Amino acid sequence: QVQVVESGGGLVQPGGSLRLSCAASGTIITTYSMGWYRQAPGNKRELVAILSSTGTANYADSVKGRFAISRDNGKNTVYLQMNSLKPEDTAVYYCNVDLYTIGGRGTFWGQGTQVTVSS
Repeated sequence: QVQVVESGGGLVQPGGSLRLSCAASGTIITTYSMGWYRQAPGNKRELVAILSSTGTANYADSVKGRFAISRDNGKNTVYLQMNSLKPEDTAVYYCNVDLYTIGGRGTFWGQGTQVTVSS
């Protein structure tokens, strides 16, 4: 069994910062890519940032230069540092991890954490 748990969301003023964390636990043999997606009301879920096991990061154009993704492989944890937040960053943020477990390879989602940017 695998569990993926996000934390760190909340309410922040425009221009502020938040750091999201996501920890995967369970019978994990190998962790491949780890990433963050977000979904605002009425919108489709979109990729925010993704980090490969070799350290290659890709970002949505809308967050480049403001967000930074990192990971701690020893803890199967991925982070998203969000700076200079804008109201349009308001969304539920979901963690997605690509894992190899005793049950085989698969992708797993967290339950989501709400980020609200508002004055």
